[in-house]
Amino acid sequence: MACASPLIALLVVLGCAAAASAATFTVGDGQGWTTGANYATWASGKTFAVGDKLVFNYASQAHTVTEVTKSEYDACSSNTNGDNSGATTMTLKAGANYYICTIGTHCAAGMKLAVTAGDSSPGTPAAGTPPTNPSGSGGYRMEVGPILAATAGVLLKLAVF
Repeated sequence: MACASPLIALLVVLGCAAAASAATFTVGDGQGWTTGANYATWASGKTFAVGDKLVFNYASQAHTVTEVTKSEYDACSSNTNGDNSGATTMTLKAGANYYICTIGTHCAAGMKLAVTAGDSSPGTPAAGTPPTNPSGSGGYRMEVGPILAATAGVLLKLAVF
């Protein structure tokens, strides 16, 4: 029974690695969150999952990042101004997530982003989002699900014997 403790510790470490596999996406990549960008094009082809993080980089006080409803997104209006610090990180929730800039006509000029986050299980694409291979400019999600399951099975068998 004494040899079960290191195996349990290894299972805990592997579980933590799986939990840490959320991807981080820098909105607009090198261009950041600014006017003149096409965020629908930026988001297309990317697979987003619950718990992934969107990092918005922009000139402080020049823009905002405001999470809004679908109707506010469509109308480019919000009763709140959101964050204007210059570096905003948002964690994706299940389903559709909408963000706009509330400064002047920035939203109407295209400074808005809509992404859909699917199940947080590795390899599960968001609804309507084709799976892609990670690239240097997007997010990276470790595909640890099958590896973790196989390792856990082997370790449990070893712990029992």
